[in-house]
Amino acid sequence: MARSLNKVQLIGNLTRDPELRYTPQGTAVCTFGLATNRQWKTESGETRDDAEFHRIVAWTQLAEICSKMLKKGTRVYVEGRIQSRDWTGQDGNKRTTVEIVIQDMIALDSRRDASSSDVADTFDDIPEDLDTGDSQPSQPQSKPKQKAQDKPKKKQDKKEEEEEEIPF
Repeated sequence: MARSLNKVQLIGNLTRDPELRYTPQGTAVCTFGLATNRQWKTESGETRDDAEFHRIVAWTQLAEICSKMLKKGTRVYVEGRIQSRDWTGQDGNKRTTVEIVIQDMIALDSRRDASSSDVADTFDDIPEDLDTGDSQPSQPQSKPKQKAQDKPKKKQDKKEEEEEEIPF
């Protein structure tokens, strides 16, 4: 049997707030948009920018975590698989969509960038062994950092803060 691989890793910014819904069976599903950018130089030396927009889907407990932690503009790392779906629209036309079904998510913005304390406190609710409902096991989540109010009142260099936030 031939081996195959369907794996996607993206780092980008949310284009809209996450939307949490529940299936008739009660399973949580969260969708949001993610923009990734690339930059290159043409032969004439002109710098060009390009953006790709991705539809992201999270299921079960990961869906609920995404809806609590993320908001439009948040920088995030997601890992999952590409999935395409076909359906017939209300107008009778056949439609197709391509989406990234994620099994892992890491918010890259620091807690200090969060606009409200309840978003920052959500980090403490993340279980260590996250069951995403996917048939393939995800990598274990790292333990959340201390709450901002528990940290010593010591100012750190901005460069040091950025290095602490790097997820890999």
